[in-house]
Amino acid sequence: MTVHFPFQNTYAALPAGFFARVAPTPVVAPRLIKLNRPLAIHLGLDPDRLSSPEGTEILAGKRVPDGADPIAMAYAGHQFGHFVPQLGDGRAILLGEVIDADGVRRDIQLKGSGPTPFSRRGDGRAALGPVLREYVVSEAMAAMGIPTTRSLAAVMTGESVMRETVLPGAVLTRVASSHIRVGTFQYFAARGDTEGVRQLADHVISRHYPQAAQAERPYHALLQGVIARQAELIARWLLVGFIHGVMNTDNSSISGETIDYGPCAFLDQYDPATVFSSIDEQGRYAYANQPRIALWNLTRLAECLLPLFSSDQDKAISEAQTLLADFAETFDAAYQAGLRAKLGLFTARDGDAALAQDLLGAMAQNQADFTLTFRRLGEAALDAAQDSEVRALFTDPAAYDEWAVRWRQRLGEEPQDATRRRNAMRSVNPAFIPRNHRVEAVIQAAMNRDDFAPFEELLTVLSKPYDDQPAFAAYAEPPLPDQRVLQTFCGT
Repeated sequence: MTVHFPFQNTYAALPAGFFARVAPTPVVAPRLIKLNRPLAIHLGLDPDRLSSPEGTEILAGKRVPDGADPIAMAYAGHQFGHFVPQLGDGRAILLGEVIDADGVRRDIQLKGSGPTPFSRRGDGRAALGPVLREYVVSEAMAAMGIPTTRSLAAVMTGESVMRETVLPGAVLTRVASSHIRVGTFQYFAARGDTEGVRQLADHVISRHYPQAAQAERPYHALLQGVIARQAELIARWLLVGFIHGVMNTDNSSISGETIDYGPCAFLDQYDPATVFSSIDEQGRYAYANQPRIALWNLTRLAECLLPLFSSDQDKAISEAQTLLADFAETFDAAYQAGLRAKLGLFTARDGDAALAQDLLGAMAQNQADFTLTFRRLGEAALDAAQDSEVRALFTDPAAYDEWAVRWRQRLGEEPQDATRRRNAMRSVNPAFIPRNHRVEAVIQAAMNRDDFAPFEELLTVLSKPYDDQPAFAAYAEPPLPDQRVLQTFCGT
């Protein structure tokens, strides 16, 4: 039984300076933890063959499949605002690309597959905990309809990795529209390689923004497209309470997908200043800072593209600034539309933004759970008797009562019936998110007891985030005080 990947390798066909050819490092005893069978089928792969011993060896990097052209991609990046001219895939290897059932080209990459020329003295490996975290959170994001990389498989290597302590090693098979980042452009721009920037931009246009090729100014259209996708993506993050944790330019995807789930986390109590990442000591990437940082990252991309805009630098800068100015409007439109939907409003009216912000302000002052507040509002929209379930989330329930009077007044200005409104709200306000204490419990069960049943159950719950699942109702609850996770950690 042979595992077949119908690989294409368009990125590997670019000039040699774009990557380093390197094979995964074989591991001792690969063991399949999880195969995402629906995703495998969507990618045109045979899940039964992928879960065979041969398939497991491929997913662990022990065997290179026919047609693969393994490469580690080169890129640079601003890390917490400080520029590093060479980063690159230090522990990830791109095997190749496949065309999925929707006709979309997808990268298949092994993360944790051994050292590469970009490892910078690192071991190139991944520990089990971060692999499980990325699998859970990326698949939860996909189920919520948020653009994201996907997880095809998780494999234990049979080897240990050394971090603060000795940990079991693992490999994640990651699927992405591509792994091209803002930092990929920075890699060539920092070297003064304008032709490299042009070749990369042409590749990105062909792969992600084909309409830009028909524009009068294709590179302007490229930047415009990336700005729009990033603005909409960050709005969607905020609307579900997601905090990326490390929004460096090398973690900012050109395709508009969420990529590189390190110390990511979701809000429990609403507080816009929330930071979970242990390495974000200054709060640069706090929840509410994410739109500002996204624009900062996009400005770095614009700087890379300036030579393609015009030989007159002042003219190029002016044109880039005009395009970047669209970010705020695009983000605000997406965010405000999302908030209206979360509140059960079908039309836009003056005062809606203030109504939403006043609720968020009351939530912050009263330690209300972000996810549960909006989910329970849907029931309150159907039946005012359910207000008690929302107000119970506030330390001072009167704060909710005062706001709810205005909310009901606003609902009364629209003709939709209560059932339609409740159903619409349920479709945008998840009941289940990968709460940090649940993810941590999954990791500890796997690491300490080799028990993956909690991992499987959490994935089952998160696959239907907008459905009521009475059998799993406990997964919707916020953590008890002694269960709260205050810090999350990067995997390197």
